[in-house]
Amino acid sequence: MNAPAALFESTLSHLTLRARGKVRDIYDIDDDHLLIVTTDRLSAFDVVLPNPIPGKGRVLTSVSNFWFEKMQDIIPNHLADLSLEEVIPDAAERMQVEGRSIIVKKLNPLPVEAIVRGYLIGSGWKDYQATGSVCGIQLAAGLQQAQQLPKAIYTPSTKAAVGDHDENIPFADTIPLLGEELAKQVRDVSLKLYTSAAAFAKQRGIIIADTKFEFGLDNDGKLYLIDEALTPDSSRFWPAESYQVGISPPSFDKQFIRDYLESLDWDKTAPGPSIPDDVIAVSSQKYHEAELKLTGK
Repeated sequence: MNAPAALFESTLSHLTLRARGKVRDIYDIDDDHLLIVTTDRLSAFDVVLPNPIPGKGRVLTSVSNFWFEKMQDIIPNHLADLSLEEVIPDAAERMQVEGRSIIVKKLNPLPVEAIVRGYLIGSGWKDYQATGSVCGIQLAAGLQQAQQLPKAIYTPSTKAAVGDHDENIPFADTIPLLGEELAKQVRDVSLKLYTSAAAFAKQRGIIIADTKFEFGLDNDGKLYLIDEALTPDSSRFWPAESYQVGISPPSFDKQFIRDYLESLDWDKTAPGPSIPDDVIAVSSQKYHEAELKLTGK
């Protein structure tokens, strides 16, 4: 049986397209619900690349749903009870998005991305080398690249529109945006989610170096986990077996594509460069391997 074709953009004739994000297509269902389709689009450095990664959207959906179920004792999530058959009665259209779509409650998304870092890597490592701190949080001297931090740190950022870059901000700057009580709640639940997930993933042979959460409120002000959770797109996943301090570890996530892009003469603005087939194939394999290790599926 042939693998399903990669999906760059979804087309659903009887639902109204609300937005196309970097990876997700969002449709209105009714006053209370949205359909979110996770495509195979890949964004790197906040630019959507021209080549999709086959199967990526299905992996992200599967992994997110796994974590949503596992973490619902920490925080409720945005998943709704409606079935895909109820929302898309046409079987041919439904097939296009089956396995890569979720039906969610309409919530009010918060204007910050909740980033938690457990290891010193990426922009955090660059920041530490320059300033001895990460996003304004002072760290001990003498730490090495990819070293685990004494405890995870919360480094929020603003949410940028497609094509713009997110901007790291101090925790204090989230208080005017959210209010003090909500800002603290988002910080504390983010750290709890990361710590719990990182301990579980390590048992499965995956180190979650860092991750990004998004949250929304219902009309009563109740906080929900939304978007995606602890996927190879929203997190940095490393194989535990080959991890060592002092080098940037190989990864299960889109860091593989980022590393390829860093080798090009590209200024990280749109349009993004075309990705060779062999790089796409390896990236697709890494997504599927991460899913298998984490979920057993």
